[in-house]
Amino acid sequence: MEIKTTMRELKLIEELLKQLTLEEKIGMIHGAGLFRTEGVERLDIPPVYMSDGPMGVRAEFADNEWRSVGTTEDFVSYMPCNSAIAATWNTEIAERAGEVLGEEARGRGKDVILAPGINIKRSPLCGRNFEYMSEDPRLVEELVVPMIQGIQKYDVAACVKHFAANSQETERLWVDTIVDRRTLEEIYFPGFKAAVEKGGVFSLMGAYNLLNGEHCCTSKSLLNQVLREEWNFDGMIVSDWGGVHDTKLAAESALDIEMDVTYAFDKHNMAQPLLEKIQSGEISEECVDEKVRNILRMMLRLNMIGENKEHRCRGAYNTEEHRRSLLNAARESVILLKNEEGLLPLDEEKTKKIAVIGQNAAAIHSNGGGSAEIKALYEISPLMGIKKLLGGNTKVCYAPGYVIPGKDNKSDINWQADSTKHLEEEKTQTVEEQNSMQTKQEEEYREEALRLASECDTVIFVGGLNHDYDLEGQDRADMKLPYGQDKLLEALLEVNPNVITVIYAGSPVEMPWADKAKAIVWSYYAGMEGGTAIAEVLFGRVNPSGKLAETLIQESSQCPAHTIGTYAKKDKVEYKEGVMVGYRYYDTQNTPVHFCFGHGLSYTAFEYTDMEVSLLNIKREDKIRKAVCVVCNLKNIGDREGAEVVQLYVKPINSQHNRPMHELKAFKKVFLKPQEKKRVEFMLDSRDFTYYDMGRQKFVIEACEYEIEIGASSRDIRLCKSIIL
Repeated sequence: MEIKTTMRELKLIEELLKQLTLEEKIGMIHGAGLFRTEGVERLDIPPVYMSDGPMGVRAEFADNEWRSVGTTEDFVSYMPCNSAIAATWNTEIAERAGEVLGEEARGRGKDVILAPGINIKRSPLCGRNFEYMSEDPRLVEELVVPMIQGIQKYDVAACVKHFAANSQETERLWVDTIVDRRTLEEIYFPGFKAAVEKGGVFSLMGAYNLLNGEHCCTSKSLLNQVLREEWNFDGMIVSDWGGVHDTKLAAESALDIEMDVTYAFDKHNMAQPLLEKIQSGEISEECVDEKVRNILRMMLRLNMIGENKEHRCRGAYNTEEHRRSLLNAARESVILLKNEEGLLPLDEEKTKKIAVIGQNAAAIHSNGGGSAEIKALYEISPLMGIKKLLGGNTKVCYAPGYVIPGKDNKSDINWQADSTKHLEEEKTQTVEEQNSMQTKQEEEYREEALRLASECDTVIFVGGLNHDYDLEGQDRADMKLPYGQDKLLEALLEVNPNVITVIYAGSPVEMPWADKAKAIVWSYYAGMEGGTAIAEVLFGRVNPSGKLAETLIQESSQCPAHTIGTYAKKDKVEYKEGVMVGYRYYDTQNTPVHFCFGHGLSYTAFEYTDMEVSLLNIKREDKIRKAVCVVCNLKNIGDREGAEVVQLYVKPINSQHNRPMHELKAFKKVFLKPQEKKRVEFMLDSRDFTYYDMGRQKFVIEACEYEIEIGASSRDIRLCKSIIL
């Protein structure tokens, strides 16, 4: 989606540029506060106000220290994380989520919202995976474009991040990521390229890591060559906070604004040090002029300056409409992984006494995770969602089940009673005493949970991860569930084999109990109404339609980032697995996994029939281009209304190159009433059959036979037909 700048706007930019002093221009290209640049009041140029993040507009901070200064005015709507948005496989949901984020950011007076995050999920251990969408670039492309457009409807710039190949938190500022050009072009670039060329994104953030020897935030090959020259991006490029390490490199790169976590704003590389180098003649002032042009161009697009500034959108936050939209997103993000014996949905009329076990049933997640944390107006936990849905005629018994060290779990002492103690009554506990108390508490929690499981006919375990593990700045050591949850769940299943298992997390986990559990539900951090959505799915008020946007492998040692490439090294990681990321590797190697890419069950069933494939000549831009039209019928053969994600994969037969077994090229989410049938159509173009040729340095079509696969997941292919190109 090309965004053209009018001659009138170009003239305004140049007129402003001529009037700006060097010092004023320098003030515009670096942080003058933790989340803002300097404005130029005499020319009516405002500062640029930015905010995290992907799950809602972050709390207000002091200008010059990491201290929250908001009182009650900066509570906002808590959004489903990007992984949850991707699990909907619904472009309309992605756009509406973007609209909520954009309108709330503008309502809070922000110009740039630092979202969405679209880094490819290379390893399940990355601490920020919950902020990202998928292991598949095509799914990212299709969702990021409407999300960006939704945000920018409200005169707020989306800031897609982190460019590029930023797939780990370990040594994130200094690790050199070694990736070949084919892998970049096929896996790590497509989402960003779509954000620029199709989404018309107004701003983009560089990544912390180095890419092939250059820090991403000041990389000429990445920012100047790829982003500016090849993709024609003329928006604003901002560094990640603290991602710039050299003044000259920053000045000569296409970076426009340097931001940092430190308070010495004048000492930023693009502040006083750059001013001095320009004054000495070491660096040309034209470098700064180009950066200011890009910033002013973004301001014009946001109606921050120019003739339309009086009509700039004012935004809104915490509206009823936003809450409804986020509830709909949460509902479609819940994934039914397993449902043996039709254990789900539960019958709310017949459920009279229910045990809900697990810390995540009652936990709050909005206030953690790093820069994704927010002050949520509210957050419905799964426990509250269940209690709200069932009402007072059903007894809901809750047990934490496991202990989270360092957290307040459960205390029989009321703060008022405790407040009457004399100081001399208090004593400092030794480490041994603390460990002994924790062990005792773990035993008590376990016994309470097992007792409830034996007493109640309906048992729901809600476990998973929290933001001690899904966290910016650190990666997980393994995929194991923390806090002894596996042992507890195994014991619960021994007591009651019909335990409903709900995993609430931002990244894949090991499931050694998966074969024993008859019903497994997966939810990412699903926002302020996440608990409501989970309850509605469990009791059948909502028919689940979420699908996995990443493969749930059995253990991290199966991941090619660990077995073929390298991961989490301190100095250098090598993406030797190349394009074999996620299901591309697992399906090609027939790796046993818990649940494959694209998997997700429903309370109804769908029938795929009558597939047709035809080669067409289509006139586009006065040229005749070949296209492949693929159609099939989808019928809901059950007795419940439901939605199915029809997935189309392309499989090259007898390829002479190292290509994955198949790749996702298109999908559609189709809503059907019982016994309803719809015709589903896909149109593929030449791009859908290409691979990147390193020698020719471009995408090419391999002349061979291709299978067009249509299915319910990457391993549940229902229809297939071949064509020769």
